[in-house]
Amino acid sequence: MDIHILVVEDDESINDMVKKFLMVEGYNVDVCFDGDEALEQFYSKNYHLVILDIMLPGTNGQELLKELRKIHNTPVLMMTALDDDDNQIRAFSNEADDYVTKPFTMQILMKRVEALLRRSGALKKEICVGKLTLYPLSYKATYNDKDIGLTPKEFDILFLLIQNKGDIIPHETLLTKIWGYDFDGNEGVIHANMKRLRDKLPANMIKTVKGVGYCLEENEK
Repeated sequence: MDIHILVVEDDESINDMVKKFLMVEGYNVDVCFDGDEALEQFYSKNYHLVILDIMLPGTNGQELLKELRKIHNTPVLMMTALDDDDNQIRAFSNEADDYVTKPFTMQILMKRVEALLRRSGALKKEICVGKLTLYPLSYKATYNDKDIGLTPKEFDILFLLIQNKGDIIPHETLLTKIWGYDFDGNEGVIHANMKRLRDKLPANMIKTVKGVGYCLEENEK
């Protein structure tokens, strides 16, 4: 299962326990122990889910959540000892997807993780948009049941567009999420990959918003 999860928790024993349980379930897991490290890690790699503590060294979890939401809609599960209404309301106002308080059972945490991944589409064996079908676990895409032969980068771009169907994805977000925070190139690499991707898809399926970015049209034309 090619699902990548980032766990951000400064308590080493909890961090280690959560990582082990997730790995037993077949997930790929990276861990961080402070908010600043987590932000760098999030920019450098695509994750299907982030499990985030609030009380962290460096950037705290609430501020980190706001930063994450500026660049992506990756599901975020807040995992914290803070069970007061104010922190929960603030987290959901910052667009957290779920909130679990310590202490918790690992079985409940795993079910929450599974629910968020299922809701986001990460656990789906296939995602369909009209005649276009993506298979996230195998990085394969077909149109009208024919393999369209996408490269890994083309697949990542198309998957990101589908996840945000109808919304404009800015050039900066594409560069960050597909090529990483420390990528030294420029927007030219996006245009080149987008041209190749469009050559493999029906005309007008991907719309250019000049000077801003790209979006996947709601309806095929």
